[in-house]
Amino acid sequence: MSGRKKAWWIAGGVVIVLYALFPIAWIVSLSLKAPSDLNNGQFLPTNTSWENYSLILSGGASDLFLPALRNSFGICLIATAISVLLAMFAAYAIARLDFPGKKLILSTALAVAIFPVISIVTPLFNLWRQIGLYDTWPGLIIPYLSLTLPISIWTMSAFFREIPWEMEQAAQVDGATTWQAFRKVIVPLAAPGVFTTAIIAFFIAWNDFIYGISLTSTSASRPVPAALGLFSGASQFVDPTGAIAAAAVIVTIPVVVLVLLFQRRIVAGLTNGAVKG
Repeated sequence: MSGRKKAWWIAGGVVIVLYALFPIAWIVSLSLKAPSDLNNGQFLPTNTSWENYSLILSGGASDLFLPALRNSFGICLIATAISVLLAMFAAYAIARLDFPGKKLILSTALAVAIFPVISIVTPLFNLWRQIGLYDTWPGLIIPYLSLTLPISIWTMSAFFREIPWEMEQAAQVDGATTWQAFRKVIVPLAAPGVFTTAIIAFFIAWNDFIYGISLTSTSASRPVPAALGLFSGASQFVDPTGAIAAAAVIVTIPVVVLVLLFQRRIVAGLTNGAVKG
């Protein structure tokens, strides 16, 4: 590649990075502005203030934000664990076994993944009210599985196809049962794909707003995205933008930490499952 082409590629990369990071920088800047400084038209705060963070962590908004943060962590982790476990067995069967309807399962999973969530919220709301799951953790975990399980099956099945099945057969020749070969040979080989799937599923559940706002009514199970929509100022004349921005920054931190900790496994899982060898 010539020097001119390299310069164009570098310039394009810088533009893309700035385009992607600008909204994050804007939210961080808003979170550090005092209420009187929000509408001054400047990008950077005139005087850096931690008032918004104090408001949501120990002030008047903490009763709304902290329970929601706890709910989001608990509900999303449980939904992710169940989704990854079920998807691992389903993907193994799809990749390893030959049975009628295998393509139909993948097609159904794809159809469920792209089905508009808003169209099923109302009947689900009525059903949950009747059977007692409204405003509970299970009442959100079950719908979250409809969001995370299809993409988990697709991601893992693509990765499981790349595992050399001769290793499983060799383990069975050495005396291992099918379950032992799966647990001690296949699962360790599939670790990058499992990590990738788990993080993608967690992100999907963590960012959900429709289910969270529709299937909860109290802080008992309301997740963070729904809680952010209910933020309000101390009065009708107080703008809650700064508090919402501070909460958005705190909510983004776990996502950034997960990506930084497991970026190698994410890249390995995506690349290994994306090609046929």
